[in-house]
Amino acid sequence: MAVTGTTTQDVKAVLVSVLGIEDRAATIDAGTPLLGNLPELDSMAVLELVAALEQRFGVTIDDDEVTAEAFDTLGSLTAMLDSKLS
Repeated sequence: MAVTGTTTQDVKAVLVSVLGIEDRAATIDAGTPLLGNLPELDSMAVLELVAALEQRFGVTIDDDEVTAEAFDTLGSLTAMLDSKLS
């Protein structure tokens, strides 16, 4: 499924808000690596991010969907959410 600009921007807004990295928001795009690149994205932040994404998009993210691949980049995270919204 194609990653749409609006969805990517919405996911980015949730990510930036949860991690409190508003000062770096301009440097984050679909290709930005997440896990291992953003020090704020630790295991607790992943849980907070999942909860915020579920609330924002009205979806349920199963435990087995919380993978390194899904959280590899902003684009991969967006693609995972897009698949749940279609």
